[in-house]
Amino acid sequence: MADKVLIVDDDAAVLSLLNKVIRSNGLDAECTESAEKALELLNGQTYDLILMDVNMHGMDGFTAVECIRSRGIQTPIIIVSGRKEDFDTLYGLDIGADDYITKPFNPVTLGAKVKALIRRSRNNQTEAEPTIVAGPFTYNASTLRLYKNGVEISLSAKENAMMKLFIDNVNRIFSKDMLYDMIWGEAIIDENAIMVYVNRLRQKIEDDPTKPHYIQNVRGVGYRFVV
Repeated sequence: MADKVLIVDDDAAVLSLLNKVIRSNGLDAECTESAEKALELLNGQTYDLILMDVNMHGMDGFTAVECIRSRGIQTPIIIVSGRKEDFDTLYGLDIGADDYITKPFNPVTLGAKVKALIRRSRNNQTEAEPTIVAGPFTYNASTLRLYKNGVEISLSAKENAMMKLFIDNVNRIFSKDMLYDMIWGEAIIDENAIMVYVNRLRQKIEDDPTKPHYIQNVRGVGYRFVV
């Protein structure tokens, strides 16, 4: 059975184009013109990926992404939007989207991104260990929840991905470029995003964020997670 993509866009022309792109790549597609309808569909069906517009009548795409992630649905989401500001891209990724593509888009590039993200998501699910313990931290790979000394720490989607990478690789040094590639893939984001997310994570997991013990700077190289 072919992988299935949910396409959400209130522009009929764009919806038709996205449908053609998905089907031309050997994938099945289901289309809807509203975020509200998309949420209804997700109540009873599962998809391998979601393409989500931002500016729509009724609920906007950002709100829809937040609703999807609040339900614990980890289906990969690519935002396909006409909004091109860096803030919109960073915000979309922060609330749980996996990639952000601006219109007009290259159909070939979009198709490649969709298939790569589905493949990456499936590999991550296959390789995930149920529970990872490192020092005072416990990470449940099934529920994507982090605990410190038994107390849950709430994380955004990208904070979660970064923490999972760190806790899987205690004492390993990661350069900024490595973190970009492993967490954001081909998404284009502001060059300061890594520092922003590291600081956010430190605020949540460190005993004293001004003197970080767990996420350490490696001068001139990047970051290392130690316990």
